[in-house]
Amino acid sequence: MNYISIDLQRTLGVLDRNMFGGFAEHLERCIYGGIFDPDSPHADERGLRTDVIAALRRLRMPVIRYPGGNFVSGYRWEDGVGPREKRPARLDLAWHTVESNQFGTNEFIEFCRLLGTEPYLVVNCGDGSMREARDWVEYCNGTQDTALVKLRRQHGYEAPHKVKYWGIGNEVDGPWQIGFKTPQEYARAVTEFGKVMKWVDPDIKLIANGVSHWDAADFVERGQLLLEQAAHLIDYLAVHWYVDNDTDDFKTYMALSELFEERLSAYEGLIHALKLERKIKRPIYIAVDEWNVWHRRQMAVGGHEAVIYTLEDALVVAMQLNAFLRHARMVRMANIAQIVNVLAPIVTFREGLLLQSIFYVFETYSTLAGPLVLDIHWDGDTFSVDDHTGLRVLDVAATLDADKGELVVFVVNRSEQATETVLKLVEGEIVRPVKLHTVTSAHVKDYNTVTDPARITTKVTTVEVSGARVNVPLQPHSLTAIVCTVD
Repeated sequence: MNYISIDLQRTLGVLDRNMFGGFAEHLERCIYGGIFDPDSPHADERGLRTDVIAALRRLRMPVIRYPGGNFVSGYRWEDGVGPREKRPARLDLAWHTVESNQFGTNEFIEFCRLLGTEPYLVVNCGDGSMREARDWVEYCNGTQDTALVKLRRQHGYEAPHKVKYWGIGNEVDGPWQIGFKTPQEYARAVTEFGKVMKWVDPDIKLIANGVSHWDAADFVERGQLLLEQAAHLIDYLAVHWYVDNDTDDFKTYMALSELFEERLSAYEGLIHALKLERKIKRPIYIAVDEWNVWHRRQMAVGGHEAVIYTLEDALVVAMQLNAFLRHARMVRMANIAQIVNVLAPIVTFREGLLLQSIFYVFETYSTLAGPLVLDIHWDGDTFSVDDHTGLRVLDVAATLDADKGELVVFVVNRSEQATETVLKLVEGEIVRPVKLHTVTSAHVKDYNTVTDPARITTKVTTVEVSGARVNVPLQPHSLTAIVCTVD
């Protein structure tokens, strides 16, 4: 038996909706054939796929990062604005393709406006210059009668785009990156890039690269130098990670929750220690602006190869979202990579699209999570694997919407057996039947296909309740969102 005890007065912090952000890169079929596909029967007059937009609206992503990713470290933003017939094709050294530049800044802004999401632009800090970076901010956000503002107006955009979020480079700590930088080089670059970008628009929020190369010996030094030199400019430190189950070991895969906790706790501690030591008063948060499962399992969908997500992958995505919720005081943005076709919840083909298992998990969290994250206690069955012993079978997080009186408990059952959980309030009562939103399937290796698109979806059931206590049945290897009306 498992137990979840909830004191509605114990909160971890306010949930920032940017935790449910996305990421779109010029990589494979994310942009061309995903977001932008003029030849598709689903394309609107701008070439944007309306079926993709409809699916993304279900995910309620408040912010989307663009245009990279590794791609941005060789990107010239000027190539992607103005008349399409005049835009140059460029060799992309990040992914060894030719970039047509038919989709660029203004197309992305229009796409975001259709979704009702905030654009998050990343400037080239690889082979790019601070002049390019500050010019991009001026082109997008400028209001004075300058050459760059006139250029934007000539391109058909009289009003400024008011892009709020700006990243300075991508994964500059990785030797794989165009323009890899040492900790000293990058801290200096952030200081100078950030200074001129905020001089152009003081209201923007800046995201600096914290760590993506977790095996490097200098990732602590990178964070230290950034806060020592640029803490007056930085609003977020970005961390990236991807995980996989290439060893095909389900228990080890389910134990990745410990890795997520270790990384977030370590980076929180680093920021807190440096702020204390350097007497930094302004808030600096964590943005996990690239994260997902990334493995080699692929399948043809409508004639195109795509990474396919199984049920076990969906559970790992849920565990990552649980970790972000439990660290809500510091994790104020997270961007799943990516939104369409490449490591994505949505896969397109000419006739339509496929919603993957991770789509339903992400949708469950983004639509049900309330504005307050609770500090809860849970206990019960355990399992052990490798260096981890006594891991709780359940992985749990919870939110509260006090105005609506709605408590939501997100529970990942990592066992391949059904189990029951007792959910109990320390004070108050559950006043209506409880709704269970469950994502599961018969086997952890199940996945959705074009011919069987609903093998994994979200199913809603109800259970009766008695006062402050409810017995919740949990399906094997499942995510269950327990939705309670509380008094």
